Amino acid sequence: MKGSKATVLTLAQRCKNILASNWQAHLNTIKADAKGSKEDIYTSKVKYIVKKGRPYIWVPEKDMHNVNTVIDERGSLAISSPFPWPLSSLLRNIKKLPARIALTGDVIPLKDEKAQLATESVKEIILSEQRVMNEFTYTVSGVLSSSNLITTTRSENLKELVDGGERYRVYRFNMRSCMFIDGHEHTHEVDLEDMETSKAHPLASFSAKLIDGINQSEARRRALILFCFLYMNTSAKDAYVLSVDCKGFDVWGRFQVQNGGGSSQEGFKLQRFDMRVYGYFLPLGFRKSSFQAM
Repeated sequence: MKGSKATVLTLAQRCKNILASNWQAHLNTIKADAKGSKEDIYTSKVKYIVKKGRPYIWVPEKDMHNVNTVIDERGSLAISSPFPWPLSSLLRNIKKLPARIALTGDVIPLKDEKAQLATESVKEIILSEQRVMNEFTYTVSGVLSSSNLITTTRSENLKELVDGGERYRVYRFNMRSCMFIDGHEHTHEVDLEDMETSKAHPLASFSAKLIDGINQSEARRRALILFCFLYMNTSAKDAYVLSVDCKGFDVWGRFQVQNGGGSSQEGFKLQRFDMRVYGYFLPLGFRKSSFQAM
């Protein structure tokens, strides 16, 4: 199904959704020693939040990034859409990568007072997500509870930043460029002004749990197969939700794909469903209004 402009997100919206849906990134800085920078790259995983559209990064106190950024503030962040198992296994089997973004900019250390304010923001995010989850309908809560708590819940993964178990240094990431990399490895430059004005959709911070809650359940995946048959007239042997947003949802289905000579073979195909048209998300069991309420 080819999406129209009304049903397909802009590149900036996709980037904002990826930023909001994840909590960890690969931070790259330029290695430094006593003689200065040698332009070699050092990479490690870090956790982050987004505040007023800007990433704030928590780097463990003993991490080399803390030395590198003293000499050279330049850095980059690589962030992918969350893809918990079994979706990760499927993507590997069909040699596809999740959509991701690459940001370049400056890694700026925060002074103690501002670092404490950033940490307070983490606490607010954790409490806010817990309040929202308590307000979900029974149906939505059932989907979320089917997911893996540790690998899909942002608030659970951010708790270690505030529990005092490890010491961190906090940085603000001043973005200078943004690239969107799709599942086919095509890169698209994103205008920074568009990034400033675009907002993540309300589902973004819960999308990993929603997707995993559907994909982990055979009953919900069977409902997804039925959904493909009813609305797309396609007979899928298996189906997984790849992404969910307020305009629609993407499904990877195992279909019979027609070849040029009239024969067919089994293969995976991406289908986009317009939430305005189909309105009722059968595999989840709730209407579009449930998404908007989030």
